[in-house]
Amino acid sequence: MLQRIQTIYLAVVFILAGVLPFVFPLWKTNEGKDFYFMQAMGYQILFGLSTTLALISIITFKKRQQQFVYNRLNMILNLILLGLFVYRSLNLSGGTPTVSEKGIGMFLPILSIVFLVLANKAIQKDEDLVKSVDRLR
Repeated sequence: MLQRIQTIYLAVVFILAGVLPFVFPLWKTNEGKDFYFMQAMGYQILFGLSTTLALISIITFKKRQQQFVYNRLNMILNLILLGLFVYRSLNLSGGTPTVSEKGIGMFLPILSIVFLVLANKAIQKDEDLVKSVDRLR
């Protein structure tokens, strides 16, 4: 049902991936300008997919196993996004760094992963409860 705790966790992930990247910059460039995710197509796609997976996971509340799988895929997607942020901030090319100051937006995938893990724990708890009731019949 929609009033379960994992729906709240998934709504937070939806807000973290779909709304807050518009508000918080990912980092500041050397020129002192804020860099938002909209300035790079790859980040747009990854944040969009994460938002879409969170929404699909909320909609599929009747199918707990599918919801669990969507959350796992969203976790992998956020790990890829986090890896790209780390790569960009460390700038492995050895030249002058393009990232002078990290923004709050770089930490949004970490928060998304935390809430996805909490949602998966709640989904697993519901699944275990349903299995235990089926054993009693």
